[in-house]
Amino acid sequence: MIEIRNLALPLTAGLPTGDAQMRAAAARRLVVAEERIASLRILKRSVDARRKENVHFVAALGVTLDAGGESEAAVVARLGDADVFVATAEAPAPAPRLTSAPKTRPVVVGTGPAGLFAALTLARAGARPIVLERGSAVDARIRAVSTFVREGVLDPDSNIQFGEGGAGTFSDGKLTTNTKNPRIRSVLEAFVSAGAAEEILWQAKPHIGTDHLTGAVRRLREEIESLGGEVRFNTRLTDLILAENGSLKAVVTESVRGREEFAAETLILATGHSARDTFEMLHDRGATLAQKAFSIGVRIEHVQRIVNRAQYGQAAGHPALGAAEYKLSHHLRSGRSAYTFCMCPGGEVVAAASEAGGVVTNGMSRFARSGGNANSAFLVNVGPGDFADAHPLAGVHFQRRWEQAAFELGGRDFRAPAQLLGDFLQGAPSSAAGGVKPTYPLGVTYTDLAGCLPEFAVAALREAAPIFDRKMRGFTKPDSLLTGVETRSSSPVRVQRDDSLQSNIRGLYPCGEGAGYAGGIMSAAVDGILTAEAVLKRYQEA
Repeated sequence: MIEIRNLALPLTAGLPTGDAQMRAAAARRLVVAEERIASLRILKRSVDARRKENVHFVAALGVTLDAGGESEAAVVARLGDADVFVATAEAPAPAPRLTSAPKTRPVVVGTGPAGLFAALTLARAGARPIVLERGSAVDARIRAVSTFVREGVLDPDSNIQFGEGGAGTFSDGKLTTNTKNPRIRSVLEAFVSAGAAEEILWQAKPHIGTDHLTGAVRRLREEIESLGGEVRFNTRLTDLILAENGSLKAVVTESVRGREEFAAETLILATGHSARDTFEMLHDRGATLAQKAFSIGVRIEHVQRIVNRAQYGQAAGHPALGAAEYKLSHHLRSGRSAYTFCMCPGGEVVAAASEAGGVVTNGMSRFARSGGNANSAFLVNVGPGDFADAHPLAGVHFQRRWEQAAFELGGRDFRAPAQLLGDFLQGAPSSAAGGVKPTYPLGVTYTDLAGCLPEFAVAALREAAPIFDRKMRGFTKPDSLLTGVETRSSSPVRVQRDDSLQSNIRGLYPCGEGAGYAGGIMSAAVDGILTAEAVLKRYQEA
């Protein structure tokens, strides 16, 4: 197969009828007749919108030629083009496999991407893991979230943060990551085999969408079960029982069956960033925890067509482009950084609380990204120097303080405090919506968001907004809507681990975003795989 990189394609090549245009462009680049192209597939495709008068795709294509002329190697040699070469298929690393299941089954806590892929790796190796999830299976979880939205009744164990699939289930389902690891491809392929759209294999910025992700995580869990794994929903890890030498001996759980204790010498901890009671239990049991930087801020909403026009110019609205997204950041005079995060094109702001008396916001998009608003986290970094003390869980206490302030400001009924950006920049409270209608589902209370943000965050966001407007026109439209408060961008705690990926409690393997080792679906999934591989290596060496 010949791989062609950096091939410019018109936007029409992204339509269902665009195969002929890709074939013609590939033939021109290779200087061969179109009839010689036996097969063609997209390996990667992105949008180049740097020049608004010439928005187009840039693609990498895999082309196979028929045997009726020059060989593929000869074509490549003739061209002398560094972006055209004969691709050599990399043999995938052999999946780890145990000769027999361990006598004491490994336990995985959490079914977010880290826990799900850790359990899947263990199950495929024959380790028959037991998976504990404090929340519900995905269908029951959706009902719990709907009840919260409809009636304001929060289930503290099954909500936007907790339940099958983890917090990422109610998100845009972004699959981008800054990490470089060959396991990324296997994660994408697993999602596709579980029902995600095949295009995530070649999109430069792939996303599943919450509506597709719910089905995918269910099917991945079913695979774990079919391979001998056991998934226990509505089952919360409450304690660890340690042997005399300090290693893990057993776990204690709480469920509708009551308190249960069972032997466990290996536990992969993938609880997510909101399992505050678990962090407290780990601290009590002597696990080494450390404070970790995270961020605080708000959700900012714009009308999606404003973002489309800012990013794509005259090409905005082209059916091959879909809803535009953005990613902005700036290092401020104060030394802090402000940035946008988890941008959800055509999405909605969601109610992400997991504790009574606190308001938390996040963002979500469906696969089509067809909603009228765009939303993104608008954040400023927070570090240990901002916390009240040196306690390992001081970041948790910091988060909770501002979530509770947002609850009070919103009206003590899970409505979220909101403010027009123009008013926020002038330090004036808002009284009503402008052109951007709020999507937060439990309703908003118009107020002054300075009442639920630390002073440094207010100052940083005010400084950053006009800078971001120079990077993306329309960012500071006065009726852009801010909704508070966003505190759960990442974990405020790191559960320390060594080179074997174990904590100081031997047999305990912290992993994923909650333990402080990942930052999104893909990096968490890869960390889950790596952790499971470390467990399997330990079994093989025993």
